[in-house]
Parts: sequence; C-alpha cells; structure tokens
Amino acid sequence: MNYRLCRRILATVLLMSFWKIPVFGEPPIAQTQNSGESGMKQYSELEVDTLIEDLTGAAHEAIEQAAAEAARAAALASLDREMAAMAEAQRLHSENSRLRESRVKTAVITGVVCFFGGLAIGAGTTAILAGR
Repeated sequence: MNYRLCRRILATVLLMSFWKIPVFGEPPIAQTQNSGESGMKQYSELEVDTLIEDLTGAAHEAIEQAAAEAARAAALASLDREMAAMAEAQRLHSENSRLRESRVKTAVITGVVCFFGGLAIGAGTTAILAGR
C-alpha cells in the first residue's frame, strides 16, 4: 500500500516537473540611434543604469528558476531513493516470511521424526527387555 502511494507521489511530481511556469518580465527598451562619427552608439547614464537593472533582474530570475529546477531534481532523486528503499524493504519482508514458514515446517518435521524415533526406540527397548 505504501509502495502504491509512493508511486502516485512520484508520478505527480514528475508530471509537475514538466509544467512551464511563465516568467513575466519588462519588455525590452527601444534603443535610439545616436551614433557619432565612429559609428559607435553612445548611451546615456540613464540608459546604462536601466540596462544594468534589467540585466540584474533577468539574472535574479534565472537564478531563481535554476534554484527551483535544482530543488525539483533533488526532490525527484529523494523520492526515487525512497521508492528503491521501500521496494528493498518489501523484498526483504517477503523473503523473511518465506524463511519463517520454512523454519516452522522444518521444526514440525523434526518433531515428528523425533517422536516416532523415540517411540520406536522405547518400544524396541521394552520388547527386548520384556523378552528376557
């Protein structure tokens, strides 16, 4: 029963890992052409600061998304290890049950053999001693 529950949880987490969560950002800033004689574009302080803020925001979003992916991967790995451990425990439990049953059978057979062996020895001894 626990194995089924673990399988359902793993399936749910796997399906959730394929969801694409949209990330909403600001639209890119339209850049104006104010190039000098050398053909290089000149940016104002405000444009540079805005660009730095945009890049910083995008970097933070990328870091958060990577952290979420790493957490998701760690959760999946943990569930996989737990499923393997549960399967191993189930296997050991069934093996232990079989061994216990075979031990009981062996004990019963040994008891029956000892009982009849003792009965035979006792009857034989009585017959020998009674015949003297």
